[in-house]
Amino acid sequence: MSLALPTDPLRDAGITLVLGMYALMVLFATKFIYNGLSVRVGRESALYYTRKVVHILAGGVITILVPVLYSSPVFPCLAAFGLGAFLYGVKRRGGLLYWFQTRDNSYEINFTIAWGLSVFILWYLLDNPFLAILPAAFIAFGDAVTGIVRNSLFKERNKHWSGNLAMALTVVPLGFFLGGVIGAIAGVVASLVERFEFRMIDDNLIIVIASSIILLFPMVLAS
Repeated sequence: MSLALPTDPLRDAGITLVLGMYALMVLFATKFIYNGLSVRVGRESALYYTRKVVHILAGGVITILVPVLYSSPVFPCLAAFGLGAFLYGVKRRGGLLYWFQTRDNSYEINFTIAWGLSVFILWYLLDNPFLAILPAAFIAFGDAVTGIVRNSLFKERNKHWSGNLAMALTVVPLGFFLGGVIGAIAGVVASLVERFEFRMIDDNLIIVIASSIILLFPMVLAS
């Protein structure tokens, strides 16, 4: 366990600036995906597809780069909170990035909070950046796959088991590759709990909490 402070703050800040610009580019570029899909599958399905593309291209790509590029989780966490504040501000002012945001929930904001906190806390506690990114990767790639599969089958947001199977096929190998057996187990648990939501606590938060507990379990046993 270490303080998890950046060894080169200027470098980490520069990386954050570049990745932040990339994330914003993805957010606004996916508007074209939404416009193309809405003609074919309708606005609701198009929005849901677009949201999952954002999960993968913004959340997923950046997640995989974090342990490779950063010396500390501080700047990734701050960037995630900054993006969440931006998305919240858009809604607060009465606007809407309509191609992936909806007025009836703020799950995209929950995603950024869960992403940033999990990366920071797990990196600090485990002192292993590749294990630390696993819950973030599960919501970025796994939750995206569930949505794409279910939307393709049912044309609406639901919790059919097919999505959980698709998620497991995605995140269990990813968990094993980055974290070994404990990472694979965390992927299995994440795939199972994705089915659950409790009002303001959506599946992004539940996946991160459950998989983080699994990853921390060996440390707790050893203490």
